[in-house]
Amino acid sequence: MRYLITFSYDGSLFSGYQKQPKMRTIQGELEKVLKEINDNKKVDVHSSGRTDAGVHALNQRAHFDLDIDITVDNLFKGMNSLLPEDIYVKKVERVSDDFHARFNAIGKEYVYLINMGEYDPIERKYVYQYNKKLDVVEMERAMKYLEGTHNFKSFTKTDEEKDDYVRTLSQTNLIRDTKDVNKITLVFVGTGFLRYMVRNMVGTLIEVGEGKRKSEEIITILKEQNRTKAGKTASPEGLYLKNVFY
Repeated sequence: MRYLITFSYDGSLFSGYQKQPKMRTIQGELEKVLKEINDNKKVDVHSSGRTDAGVHALNQRAHFDLDIDITVDNLFKGMNSLLPEDIYVKKVERVSDDFHARFNAIGKEYVYLINMGEYDPIERKYVYQYNKKLDVVEMERAMKYLEGTHNFKSFTKTDEEKDDYVRTLSQTNLIRDTKDVNKITLVFVGTGFLRYMVRNMVGTLIEVGEGKRKSEEIITILKEQNRTKAGKTASPEGLYLKNVFY
């Protein structure tokens, strides 16, 4: 039987999603728990994509096959009773044997949280503590230049050669917190995202907000297809995988 789970996690104490030897990872924790449920038989978990160390997820998705016959309700209860407190399964579904959490995904939504106000030690692992004012109007303008179908090679990992760097961003938004004027959320919705793509876009947008770049420079950065033309990689703490669409 193939199952699809929707789950959230606090990425603070993980070395990223992907399983690594002698490292604490989300995939590693999931597979350890599922092996126990699956009569001690190995289970391979396939997610919609990887997240880096320190990055969080609100609605990550993954599929796996089990040899045992178990109801979705019992699997839901069993996984949450065994998983560590920084991972939580929100939903379990049975899916067809040809379903794939990564290859069947048609889009994703990421959000990035920034605090421009006073440093907050309580939120330091969950909201990027920039702690200075940014020109959010100019940042908003810059985000609109990222929308559409582009080659995003300038915004991905420099030493990772891929056959295709073209992605489509269908929507970007800069949301101002109505309760706290110092908090903003950057929203990115697209067909797919390259390694470090969101964090590199955010790092560039922060430089726009600082006045180091003009919003229109995004056009040139995209055309150059050169990582050195874009800004620094933003810290992982403010980044969340919010949704995966099928």
